[in-house]
Amino acid sequence: MSGFTRRCLDSRPSSAIMAMRILSRKGALGFQTPAVLAGISLRGLKTFTLPDLPYDYGALEPAISGEIMRLHHQKHHQTYITNYNAALEKLEEAMQKGDSSTVVHLQSAIKFNGGGHINHSIFWNNLKPINEGGGEPPHGALGWSIDEHFGSFEALIQKMNTEGAALQGSGWVWLGWDKSQKKLLVETTANQDPLVTKGSNLVPLVGIDVWEHAYYLQYKNVRPDYLKNIWKVINWKYAGDVYERETA
Repeated sequence: MSGFTRRCLDSRPSSAIMAMRILSRKGALGFQTPAVLAGISLRGLKTFTLPDLPYDYGALEPAISGEIMRLHHQKHHQTYITNYNAALEKLEEAMQKGDSSTVVHLQSAIKFNGGGHINHSIFWNNLKPINEGGGEPPHGALGWSIDEHFGSFEALIQKMNTEGAALQGSGWVWLGWDKSQKKLLVETTANQDPLVTKGSNLVPLVGIDVWEHAYYLQYKNVRPDYLKNIWKVINWKYAGDVYERETA
């Protein structure tokens, strides 16, 4: 890393630094994001594209309608990616010019849109059609850990539903693994903040989008009903695989 790049990174708000860190981690999204986009280097800029869903838009019905899934994926997620790529291009130009003020100014757009891409990429993997095992309770190491930390699987769901429903405005409710404390935890984040903004050692296992665009067409403003039904299509196998990889 050049001295200039290091100085630019050090001048960022701490939350923006943490939001960028997750981009360089292996496995958090089920794939490795190029470190070039993690703020380590911006030479040979690479851009992000909308990932395909591992199921049809209507496959999660009746828990989540096909119309919501199509709009959520094609419109909302795509917008975050488009804006994220644009911000990264401007960041590259600013760093090449040595324009520190613009580098700092761009951090909010990078955090918001980059976070939107990170969070939604996790969210799609957290969902699975019922006929393919969606909603089946976690087994193995993750299931045992949930019982240990929350008392029962049902207690975990109640806690996440309560905190997700109480979150003011837009955001996410997470089940995460704290690698430093060696424990599971439930956390919420505002807007499109990734879980890593609450701590660099936090690994997202399950993230539920509680922005209105995730449920309003079907559930109107009754967020608790959405939270109640989404568990029918949660992909606990994916969460369990991430947990086992992170605790190995």
